[in-house]
Amino acid sequence: MYRRGFLKKIFLISTGLLTLKMKLFANEILKPFNLENGVFINNFIGHRKNFKDFWKWRKESKRPDPMSFPLAHNDPQYLQQNKSDKTLTWVGHATFLLQIDGYNILTDPHFSKRASPLSFMGPERTTPPGLQIEDLPVIDLVVISHNHYDHLDSQSIKSLIKRQKNNQPIFFVPLKLKTTLQNFGALNIIEHEWWQASQYKQLEICSVPVQHWSKRSLSDTNKTLWCGWVIKSKNFQYLFVGDTGYSKDFKNIQKKFGPMDLASIPIGAYEPRWFMKDAHCNVEEAIQIHKDIKSKKSIAMHWGTFQLTDEPMDEPIQLLNKLTKKLNYSNQFVAVKHGETIKI
Repeated sequence: MYRRGFLKKIFLISTGLLTLKMKLFANEILKPFNLENGVFINNFIGHRKNFKDFWKWRKESKRPDPMSFPLAHNDPQYLQQNKSDKTLTWVGHATFLLQIDGYNILTDPHFSKRASPLSFMGPERTTPPGLQIEDLPVIDLVVISHNHYDHLDSQSIKSLIKRQKNNQPIFFVPLKLKTTLQNFGALNIIEHEWWQASQYKQLEICSVPVQHWSKRSLSDTNKTLWCGWVIKSKNFQYLFVGDTGYSKDFKNIQKKFGPMDLASIPIGAYEPRWFMKDAHCNVEEAIQIHKDIKSKKSIAMHWGTFQLTDEPMDEPIQLLNKLTKKLNYSNQFVAVKHGETIKI
């Protein structure tokens, strides 16, 4: 297992706008990452399901019929011109547009028809994107949680780059993903290990550990890191969880950063539990994440866009409404429509 000592390091990267600084937190037990035999592993589980398990699931799977969900009416002109309001718009799946202090931030951008390396097969989008790429404001920053095809879509990245050819966003990615983004045409790329922080003007971008895995080809399993992202401005911080199973990582995140003002937490793609539990939280676990990070407001994601697993596509939202009402969290942890904008 690879461990770095708790030594202060400062890296200056010249991008015209960005100073990257790495923070290793003294007197704490926060590990940058775990590496065994050349692959990354999680903090609280040391293994993952193998191809035999995957094949067993696929043979036994009785996947429900796909469903689509209504789109919210939004106002692209307002979003393009907005420089003062804090807003969060759910595009779909794990894609959000966060507007904060005049900056436009996109998470795991996915606007394509399929979550697949192939254009003609693979999981197909059942609900259209709540915003189209041409409706977006100029994007300053993009954060990527990991390299799975439903979170890192090459066509969406290429389209963003083409749209902002002379003013590319800065892409924040987990360790070892820089080359992949370069292959898509990205020029401004910052790699992060867990617990690393970068300063962009008045924002601080921090990567945090979550419990997941990575794979994009037959031979690269867990060769790149995965993470969540904390985005901080003055008196405000937002957690984009990305993709995760439930773990003690979230209590560590809260211990380091304190309560979150806003969070995006996945609630779908959790059945069958024997296969999905380590990598995808269910609704009860998503609510526990909300509690662990002491979030003032959480928005559900990772549901209603792609039929990836065995639960009905409307089950996560039904369970969230039922359980949050029972726990008196109805106003704290909510689901919004695809394309819906909330003011923070």
